[in-house]
Amino acid sequence: MSQPRLAVFDCDGTLVDSQNNIAAAMGAAWRAHGLEPPPASSVRRVVGLPLLEAIAGLHPHGSRENHLSLTDYYKEAFHSLRQQPDHREPLYPGTVEALDAMEAAGYLLAVATGKSRRGLVATLARHGLEGRFMALKTADDGPGKPHPHMLEEAMAEAGADPGSTVMIGDTVFDIEMARNAQVRAIGVSWGYHDPEELRAAGAAGVIEEFNELAGLAAALLGGENATR
Repeated sequence: MSQPRLAVFDCDGTLVDSQNNIAAAMGAAWRAHGLEPPPASSVRRVVGLPLLEAIAGLHPHGSRENHLSLTDYYKEAFHSLRQQPDHREPLYPGTVEALDAMEAAGYLLAVATGKSRRGLVATLARHGLEGRFMALKTADDGPGKPHPHMLEEAMAEAGADPGSTVMIGDTVFDIEMARNAQVRAIGVSWGYHDPEELRAAGAAGVIEEFNELAGLAAALLGGENATR
């Protein structure tokens, strides 16, 4: 039997534009602790890392107790924002069509994200994407990016190997995770890290629009849609 092909997607910055809500929740957590909120540009740099690690990076002089408290407050602030009637966390253009194209090309789909499982499930439900992914790997499942654990677990569930898997993400943490798992990585240009950084981290290519994904994945892994 041929090896199953697997496409693993990051969530924030790849499928969903959540940066405003992430920055707002960080700001709420910082202000609740009497701190000056970090600029949105700094917050973008740590999206994708495990939350506690990201917060420690944004508040390097704080104690572990500070970091844990900020983490708890961030989670509650983000959850509260999600309940607001004007909450907006849109899919990037072409997301659903790209998922359709990858499935049509024979790929199994999975997610590997620094979000909590509660947050990921809520996000997918909001956009009607429940059931589209055979594996959901989150910050609750073990070591976060760039450790390869989430990607290795997704491959194990799919019965795929590194040679039949592609990781799609917007940060160097996604690319490094893929490299650590010996998986090819495709970067997206619309997320939180610059394309040049993604290429330098080891991305096999960076797409400008989601409609480029199926063709590039086929070129990397082989398949009916491979470019010639």
